[in-house]
Amino acid sequence: MNRRTQSLDMVNGPLLKNMFIFAVPLMLSSLLQMLFNSADTVIVGKFSGQEALAAVGATGSIVFFLTAIFNGLSVGANVVIARMIGRGEPDGIHSAVHTSYFIAIAGGILMILIGQVFSKQMLTLVATPANIIDRSILYMRIFFAGSIFMMVYNFGAAVLRSDGDTTRPTIFLAISGVLNVLLNLFFVVVLEMSVAGVAIATVISQAVAAFLVTIALIRNEGVIKLYPKQISFDKKMARDIISIGLPAGLQGMMFSISNVVVQSGVNSFGSAVVAGNSAAANIEGYVYIGTGAFTQAAITFTGQNAGAGNVGNIKRIMLTTLWLTIVSGIAIGFLGWYKGEFFMSIFTNSEEVIQAGMYRLFWVCMFLFLNGIMDVFVSSLRGMGYSTLPTLLTMTGICGVRLAYLWLYFPLHHELSYLYICFPLSWTVTSILQAILWVRCYNAFKQRYAA
Repeated sequence: MNRRTQSLDMVNGPLLKNMFIFAVPLMLSSLLQMLFNSADTVIVGKFSGQEALAAVGATGSIVFFLTAIFNGLSVGANVVIARMIGRGEPDGIHSAVHTSYFIAIAGGILMILIGQVFSKQMLTLVATPANIIDRSILYMRIFFAGSIFMMVYNFGAAVLRSDGDTTRPTIFLAISGVLNVLLNLFFVVVLEMSVAGVAIATVISQAVAAFLVTIALIRNEGVIKLYPKQISFDKKMARDIISIGLPAGLQGMMFSISNVVVQSGVNSFGSAVVAGNSAAANIEGYVYIGTGAFTQAAITFTGQNAGAGNVGNIKRIMLTTLWLTIVSGIAIGFLGWYKGEFFMSIFTNSEEVIQAGMYRLFWVCMFLFLNGIMDVFVSSLRGMGYSTLPTLLTMTGICGVRLAYLWLYFPLHHELSYLYICFPLSWTVTSILQAILWVRCYNAFKQRYAA
């Protein structure tokens, strides 16, 4: 680890040790993010009631859908910069960093416009219950008013991670998250602003995170240093970022479409089930903490080693992250379901809401490691520069299977447990497809470097 730049040698250093150095701060970051998000949910659920909790929860799948494309582009920025670091191209890195910031700012402006104009139509489209839709619209419009801050933090953190620095984004998230909780308590408990208070607190805390990550890049002494006056759009770098990031973003959007359909199914059971689904989804985030960190390690480590032409390490990285993902996913997933009623009781006092959430915890938490297996293969492929093919397979395996199930089978068995079976079913199919694709692409990549 270079103490001046916080960079990490992902090419020549000890793999397992460096992977943990990279992944542990990411785990802490995800844990903090989940704790702060859960604090939002707990505060609004405990102090503003079941309907307010449902109103915030009903926006989740739509928010993910709208932000997916730009989150995918941040993945593209991470891979492009990591590969150039591996090749040792300082001029290219400089251009990619500043183009990434341009995309973040432009994307944030676009998201503000979309959020203000189309929130009502999108919530109506997913059959949001009438008793909560007005509050859901209010939450979305305030939330998307801070889109620029959200985008800048995501892209800035991606730039830092491309150089192996996962510590500072974690610290920034901790600072903004603590602020978010304090503001939630003030706006929701003291001022009784309900869902509006939660949204305002989120925007302010995101602004703080964006400011901190930007200052870190401006003060960086290494190749990823940011010069604000040089933020611009470089066509070549944008094309490279988009070629990897756009498929990743489209994959996220397709995920979101299927999840929006799932949310429509959830909404059909009423606000108690919507609230239970929202609380359970928060718990699942904790289950995915280890998996998410190791898959992020897979894409960044693979990107640097691919750029350096270190082909042998790519397979080792994939296998290492795969078994780490499986072990952590199974262990934490079982705990999430086994202690599910206790965890659900943190979010709500309603027994009806708790029992509704338990259905989701069993079918999703217990099998979430399957999602991790799929993500490891996809991350490794993207690190090697293959982004379109895994996206197409994901559209087929996740979206195709899930949508076919929800449209053809679920209407015949309109029960909550049958609704959630679509998750492990789609993960299993897609993991098999991605494993086959990985073997073929890795062999092609190896032959290209052997030639």
